Amino acid sequence: MTSDWKNPAHENGENVSAESILTSHQSPVTSHCLVIDLGLIAYAEAYALQKRIVAARKAGAIDDVLLLCEHPHVITQGRNGKREHLLASENVLRQKGVAFYETSRGGDVTYHGPGQIVAYPILNLAAIRRDVVWYVRMLEELMIRASADFDVAAIREPGKTGIWVAPNAAAAFRGGRLSALAAEKLGAIGVHISRWVTSHGFAYNVSTDLRFFDLIVPCGIADRKATSLEKLLGRSVDSRQVATQLAQHFGQVFDLNMQAASADELLELLRVAEASRNLTGPLAHPNPLVAQPILAVREQAEP
Repeated sequence: MTSDWKNPAHENGENVSAESILTSHQSPVTSHCLVIDLGLIAYAEAYALQKRIVAARKAGAIDDVLLLCEHPHVITQGRNGKREHLLASENVLRQKGVAFYETSRGGDVTYHGPGQIVAYPILNLAAIRRDVVWYVRMLEELMIRASADFDVAAIREPGKTGIWVAPNAAAAFRGGRLSALAAEKLGAIGVHISRWVTSHGFAYNVSTDLRFFDLIVPCGIADRKATSLEKLLGRSVDSRQVATQLAQHFGQVFDLNMQAASADELLELLRVAEASRNLTGPLAHPNPLVAQPILAVREQAEP
């Protein structure tokens, strides 16, 4: 990584299309990675699709994949999470239309909702670098670079995963004096790795309704708040533009040739892979975008 990286979409005042950004790459390139924007999709449906892709990737039947999406209101708890970090009762969750899931990812409790870009990379790290800490740092790096595209200086914080933004001077100046305000979280990370194939991923707040974070202790850190790109910029931001920037930087930090594909194209690839590799069972459901029973994810909001 170099400190003088420049975004080709902003150089020389040129307008570069989202498709050209997603399909462009810099040398060296180790392999291809499909980018699929699923739009708004239920958490369980996206997780079922992840499971299918992971199985195919472990079998070597499909290239690396990056899923981009947004979720309806949902709170998820990582495998090391604490239930007391869910502050809302089941009744409150029902009233607000918020689902709750236990998951196999790392991390504690977090919230996903409309206006937040959620990215699920399914990578074979064995072909890139067998280093879990490095992988998490690279997820942070790509979010830091995407933030810089919007003139937001995101940072890492020692001992904390994700990316953070320090309050601006105007926000810190209260009552005629400068207050010490803690940095707020712009992007969260929670991953799962099995046989060096990754799943789950990161979430980046664009226009997220930050009030929903009051239902939890975000990532188990009681004295920190979440923020969003729109809150930091004081203006509206196109979430699809942010998704494009995240995908571009993803390809750069992992040296992958990013290739845009549709959900239908992905499903056809999976169908062929499952048929050729005999990947049968619950992962080969004819309609993977319909939620199926998932052992690793259990909804808790219902009685």
